[in-house]
Amino acid sequence: MSNNNSTTSTTPAGAGAKVLAITSGKGGVGKTFVSANLAAALAKRGHRVLVLDADLGLANLDVVLNLHPKITLHDVFTGKATLDEAIIKAPGGFSVLLAGSGMVEYSRLTPEVRDEFLQVVRSLVPRYDVLLLDTGAGISDVVLFSVSLASEVLVVATPEPTSLTDAYAAIKVLATQQKRQHVRLIINQTARPGDGRAITTQLQQVLDRFVTTGTGRSVRLIHVGDIPADLAVREAVMRRQLLLVNTPGCPAALAMSELARKLDETVITPTEFSKA
Repeated sequence: MSNNNSTTSTTPAGAGAKVLAITSGKGGVGKTFVSANLAAALAKRGHRVLVLDADLGLANLDVVLNLHPKITLHDVFTGKATLDEAIIKAPGGFSVLLAGSGMVEYSRLTPEVRDEFLQVVRSLVPRYDVLLLDTGAGISDVVLFSVSLASEVLVVATPEPTSLTDAYAAIKVLATQQKRQHVRLIINQTARPGDGRAITTQLQQVLDRFVTTGTGRSVRLIHVGDIPADLAVREAVMRRQLLLVNTPGCPAALAMSELARKLDETVITPTEFSKA
């Protein structure tokens, strides 16, 4: 176990996976659904992808993917299983490392949890092209530590006022505590084309007025894309199936594929001309 005493760790050093944290200000906005389908879309683009269920106490990635793991991240932390034994293949061509649900001991960031989690992430980075951290919702110390390990943060929100208020709160904390210069925003369940960009502009205006980073400038929001409200999403969730596998031609699935393309070109394998 390492002796790292910092609660604001940065991205694990060394070549390997691009580490992206997918988070949200509140629950119920489709964060885990986005994580799973984004992983499938990136795998389809030829990347080696692993989704790590970083919601250590209230994990539900297994439910979304209809998986029934016998070994979880808890077993790795306690030394009952190896990391290789805990990694399993998911539908959609990517790998997952699932956490246990209802694990009260992981509801707060103890030095042991921090060190074990950091060691797992460091071990995974050399093995993959993309490592997606599906964090919990909110701004708990466990969530913020998970996010601190990522080079890029994707905040998922819906157009609902409560979701946007909580997204603002989360972004404010990321800007002030982690000195994030930019945060990427995904708007889920949009009703009309252009809704997400308008919402991003409105949030940016509020951030410009009230939030500054360590450089004295406001955090920059980058609108990655919208996922339209789509009945196929509800059907896929109820069936515990990936949208990109079940109905790849529906509007929401096409939006997920476009989202993966943008991230691929601007974050994962960017060129000098495509960096956002």
